[in-house]
Amino acid sequence: MTKAIAIIVLAAGKGTRMKSSMPKVMHKVAGKTLISYAMQSVCAILPKSVTLVIGEGMDEVVKEASHAFPSVSAVVQKNRLGTADAVKSAINGNSELNNFNGTIIVIYGDHPFIKPQTLSIMIEKLQKRNNASVVVLGFNPENPGEYGRLVINKDGELDKIVESRDANEEQKKINFCNSGVMAIRGRILPDLLKEVKNNNAKKEYYLTDIVAIARDRNLRCFVAEASEREVMGINSQKERTLAEKTAQEELRDRALENGAVLIAPETVFLSDDTEIGEGAIIHPYVVFGPGAKIEAEAVIKSFSHIEGALIKKSATVGPFARLRPGAEVGSKAKIGNFVEIKESVIGDGAKISHLTYIGNAEIGDEANIGAGTVTCNYDGYHKYKTEIGENAFIGSNSSLVAPVKIGKGAIIGAGSTITKDVEDDAMAFSNAKQKNMPDRAAIYKKEKKSNKK
Repeated sequence: MTKAIAIIVLAAGKGTRMKSSMPKVMHKVAGKTLISYAMQSVCAILPKSVTLVIGEGMDEVVKEASHAFPSVSAVVQKNRLGTADAVKSAINGNSELNNFNGTIIVIYGDHPFIKPQTLSIMIEKLQKRNNASVVVLGFNPENPGEYGRLVINKDGELDKIVESRDANEEQKKINFCNSGVMAIRGRILPDLLKEVKNNNAKKEYYLTDIVAIARDRNLRCFVAEASEREVMGINSQKERTLAEKTAQEELRDRALENGAVLIAPETVFLSDDTEIGEGAIIHPYVVFGPGAKIEAEAVIKSFSHIEGALIKKSATVGPFARLRPGAEVGSKAKIGNFVEIKESVIGDGAKISHLTYIGNAEIGDEANIGAGTVTCNYDGYHKYKTEIGENAFIGSNSSLVAPVKIGKGAIIGAGSTITKDVEDDAMAFSNAKQKNMPDRAAIYKKEKKSNKK
């Protein structure tokens, strides 16, 4: 029996109920798009092919999916006539799926939490049972409400799927519901789809109908089970928010299990790829955007925002710090309040204590950057680099106009605007010479008051 696997990802939803012009699957949970979650799950089971069913003008969805599976095929569902129509579009649009001698998994691009292990269980159930045609993934929700019910016969096989509106009183008592995810034997799927009718109020073709069609052919259908959380679909902003809450709880638990210290876990927000090392301390109200890595024993203080940044062992960041993509903070370095860092490497033991912008810079070990320092890295057209050597001292309120190099051990006087390189161990300042004018302040105030009358 072949173990070849093909995936069909249904991702044509416009996001109408999301009240957004963005395709539904491009909305994010924990910093990652819904389609990326789905692709991550299906790629883990090593499929032979992945076919993405999209709507017109959804090139961004294809691009996002291709990060996980570069050879993904995209097929446009032109009329959106239901889930069976979407699957039929995939088969007609990808020749690999015609007479496919393996298992076809149909999954939804707006289900972010499906586990690869669950898909593997579905495949195993399909491949190990004689005459098996379909395996449907079911779940037991707290409130079955409008979900379709899975009717299991005395042999433990799936007899049929009954939509809630069509269910009788006895069937409505069934709590085992349809998630929509299916594993189907590839060779028979095209024939099953041909018999799907649109005899319903919406005049759409539903993939769930293939179960009854298969049973009429004396083919066997089975079920696998997942938690309600795992098959959570995102169709509205409210549902996206619930998914975000679920994701954050799991990410916090993962961080704690890995040895991070979250002082007030419910106030810390992480991205799906956030890495926090053992013994790192995260104070309340910290936000981690995508691409943040915090090494062991680092300390992140309150109200800091960290994205695309590396914070090395035993460094301290915050409070009220902003680390943007490309920021790298060295071991035992100190980044203080109201400091913003972008595309810059901060050396071991360096100090940037407060009120400073560092962009496109390289700062040496043990350098000390005074309050109000700005690396002037942009001239309106191009970005330029600032280099500050080891043990250099930059006085408060200095402007370093890139490209510029400050040597090892150099000192920059407070209030300076530095436009030329400074040698190792040199001192540089550019502030105007101070001149005191006795009684001039009193004369100035008197003149101003007189002019105001």
